[in-house]
Amino acid sequence: MRAFYIGRFQPYHFGHQEVLEEIARECEEIIIGVGSAQLSHTFSDPFTAGERILMVTRSLRDLDALLYVIPIEDIRRNAVWVSHVMAMTPLFDVVYSNNPYVIRLFNETRFEVKSSPLYQREVYSGSEIRKRMLRNEPWQHLVPQAAIEVIEQIDGVNRLKEVSREDKTSDLGTL
Repeated sequence: MRAFYIGRFQPYHFGHQEVLEEIARECEEIIIGVGSAQLSHTFSDPFTAGERILMVTRSLRDLDALLYVIPIEDIRRNAVWVSHVMAMTPLFDVVYSNNPYVIRLFNETRFEVKSSPLYQREVYSGSEIRKRMLRNEPWQHLVPQAAIEVIEQIDGVNRLKEVSREDKTSDLGTL
């Protein structure tokens, strides 16, 4: 069976890893959609699609499933978003998501959608990890070593700090 799983992976973290390991126990092949692929260099989306693809593929080297990691750009037309995803990916049998928006859109097109338990969501969250990076708090223990290496290679923490100073619409909250 071939599964579809989508996320922004800003950055890829152990919560994503846990979900994908669970999917791999049920499916032989996984299509991983890197969502909002056109976005980068903001607080909410600091990493490019290519950087996120590196984080995902390098982190999942030992996963026992055939993987396809595909960037998916936003189209801002909910009625045709599933068709857009299908045009960008190989065929799939089941969708895995906990996102209510994704679940609703795939359910409306008669796809089987499975949810998996969120893995310590209060800790393993991209926004929490980005906030820790900005505050110079420990964050490396929340992401696989391969993701750390990509972030360090591109000087991702400094990029995040620089773009956050200029991102007036960011979800920084109180730092």
